[in-house]
Amino acid sequence: MIDLDDMDRAILRRLVQDATIGAGALGRELGLGQPATWRRIRRLEEAGVIRGRRVVVDRAALGFGVTVFLGVKLATKGRVSLEDFERAVTAIPEVQVVQHVLGLFDYRLRVVARDLADFERVLRRRIMTLPGVGQVEANVLLSEEGRPGPTG
Repeated sequence: MIDLDDMDRAILRRLVQDATIGAGALGRELGLGQPATWRRIRRLEEAGVIRGRRVVVDRAALGFGVTVFLGVKLATKGRVSLEDFERAVTAIPEVQVVQHVLGLFDYRLRVVARDLADFERVLRRRIMTLPGVGQVEANVLLSEEGRPGPTG
C-alpha cells in the first residue's frame, strides 16, 4: 500500500474524470509543474494504484442496447471444474465480465445483446449449454450511473 497525500488524491480524481488529460494540463489545473505531475503519475503507476487507462465504449451506439446481469449457480461442482466453466464462458463474446462470487450464485456475468430476442438466443444457445450450468437468474439493466470510486 502506498501513502497518498492530498495532491495524489487530486491527481487521481482528475484522471478518473478524464484519463486523456496530459501531465502539463493537469499540473496547471492543480498548481504543479509538468515534471512534478508526471513524476507523481509515474509513481502511482509503479505502485499499482493506476493500473491503466481505458476507452469507454457506448454499447448502445454499437447496437448493443440490452445489458443483463446473470447469476449462475453450477449444478455439479464436483464433476465440472471451475476452470472449465470459466474457460468456456469467457469464450462467449457477449459475456463482458465474469465474476466468481460468494453467495447464492457461483458466478455473476455481465452480458450484452442487441435486444431481448438476441439475449434469449445467447442465453439458450451459448450460456445454458456451458458445462455444469444449473440455475440461472437474469436481471436486465434499466439504467446505470457512473461512480468513479474512492480517491480519498
